[in-house]
Amino acid sequence: MLDRKLTTSPWRLSGSVYGALLNHRPELAALGDAVHQAPYKAPPQAPVLSVMPSHMLAADGDVLYLPAGTTALHVGAALGIVIGRVACRVPVQQALDFVAGYVLMGEVTLPLTSHYRPALRLRARDGFCPLSHHIVPAHEVADPDTLTVRVTIDGQTAQSSSTGQRVRGVAQLLADVTEFMTLQTGDVLSLGRGHGAPLVWAGQHVGLHIDGLGSLHHRVVAQKVLP
Repeated sequence: MLDRKLTTSPWRLSGSVYGALLNHRPELAALGDAVHQAPYKAPPQAPVLSVMPSHMLAADGDVLYLPAGTTALHVGAALGIVIGRVACRVPVQQALDFVAGYVLMGEVTLPLTSHYRPALRLRARDGFCPLSHHIVPAHEVADPDTLTVRVTIDGQTAQSSSTGQRVRGVAQLLADVTEFMTLQTGDVLSLGRGHGAPLVWAGQHVGLHIDGLGSLHHRVVAQKVLP
């Protein structure tokens, strides 16, 4: 499980945090013919995962730093699936039995020019994975694939979507991921942010919201260049 004790930032975890890329059907559709070009020449046939190292994690209220030399960030909200027990080769019909609960996550990137092996410096930056400390038990979420997801900027809705329209919903994602890797108790697997994550600039306040899971709030600050 997630450790409820807060150090300074980020929240301490007893497991690893994984992101799921290209898991929103509109995002794949927006790529068009590019998915059939080199280097892969076909849409992904299995989940595309990323690892969120500990330096990426941030708590509610932490500042989102805009790295020097950049002008904006893409910020999206995502459903985090908290693993309740070791999951290996889990049948899709039983997948939800391995879920302890759900947590609100943020997925922040610098603007990407390509979805194919994007440079780590565009994704794996300090604080680019905000994570709520509040876990909602699985039994309190009737259908994790129908939750409303919103991103607000300066109090105004900038993006509204759903945890639906996924290439793989929660149960299918767990089944397909555990086909090739084992998820441990306390791991968090993101369902992935929706297509069209809005841009935010220095000085703006961004809010991440999922119905029933609460909110995360962050201010965007330009990182100072050291002399």
